[in-house]
Amino acid sequence: MNMWQKAIEDAVQKTKVNMERFGDLFPHVSDNDVYLLNPNDDWTDGFWSGILWLCYEYSGDQAFREAARKTVASFKQRLEKNVALDHHDIGFLYSLSSKAQWIIEKDEAAKALTLQAADVLLKRWRPKGQYIQAWGPEGDEHNGGRIIIDCLMNLPLLYWAYEQTGDAKYKEIAVTHANLSRRYLVRGDDSSFHTFYFDQENGEPLHGGTHQGYRDGSTWTRGQAWGIYGFALSYRYTKDPLYLETSKRLARYFFERLPEDNVVYWDFNVPVDADTKRDSSASAIASAGALELLDHLPQDDADRKFLEDGIQRSMNGLVDKYATIGKPDAQGFIEHGSYHVRGGNAPDDYMIWGDYYYLEALLRLEKGLKGYWYE
Repeated sequence: MNMWQKAIEDAVQKTKVNMERFGDLFPHVSDNDVYLLNPNDDWTDGFWSGILWLCYEYSGDQAFREAARKTVASFKQRLEKNVALDHHDIGFLYSLSSKAQWIIEKDEAAKALTLQAADVLLKRWRPKGQYIQAWGPEGDEHNGGRIIIDCLMNLPLLYWAYEQTGDAKYKEIAVTHANLSRRYLVRGDDSSFHTFYFDQENGEPLHGGTHQGYRDGSTWTRGQAWGIYGFALSYRYTKDPLYLETSKRLARYFFERLPEDNVVYWDFNVPVDADTKRDSSASAIASAGALELLDHLPQDDADRKFLEDGIQRSMNGLVDKYATIGKPDAQGFIEHGSYHVRGGNAPDDYMIWGDYYYLEALLRLEKGLKGYWYE
């Protein structure tokens, strides 16, 4: 059994135990190594569903399938009751739950639910500014003109809806937002802003900023990772070479800055000392995203070897030094993720999205399973 297989088997076993621990609740981040649970009312709840579907595809164990299907039923109720859906993370919620079920089982009810979710995401579209608003109600004084780099991972829900329906509005909005993100969130040195603000009335660009990074002009490592993966997915759906180029630029910036143990700190510009927090989830996302990027590069591409080495270094670092292999009671797959360091919110804990992308990257490497961002 190679190291990837060992890590996958460990994650699958932990998921089986977690199914009993969590019951009908959803894990978010941990506190003292115990996952905090919620009744499907947070932006992160799709990642648990995605982990269950990945475990089912890998193992064929019907227990994972039944647990995953139960989460989809919960997401159906969440949409019907409109529980905590007033944000842009609808793609994270429904791509990894109901869309995953459609991809695996071709369940028509799951497809219909996912299309309804895409319509919920469209409600975040602001025609005056030509962007998808990240947070808050329309007209919100602070967030009304804000986009964030995370949203690139929600756009695949709209691309998919276009493919399923032929309705051009889904793709047009996704492309418009991706282009705006490329222009204003990606800097000339290939780093990235976490957020950018626009005038709500006329769409004029105002300034870059951050919410979870070290400072407005720094590069939040998880944001850089979202950009790697998100632009690679926009390329998959549109074949616009500018998206491929942007994903490569962001990936090179990320992997050129790996620290000695190959797992990144929470921000590329934060002063580093013995107490500086890591973000293992950023390394997991970047690895999965770079694996997606490699799917689109020819074998003789000048950046291919560098990207392959970066992925290997990152994943080796996670498996060797951050994974909970050999800790059967651990609830998370990888330690030392960070949610919001400056805000004091889970600065050094398990992150359910870190666990998801870690497992997705492992399954890409070992089995060619690629998650649920596209069919």
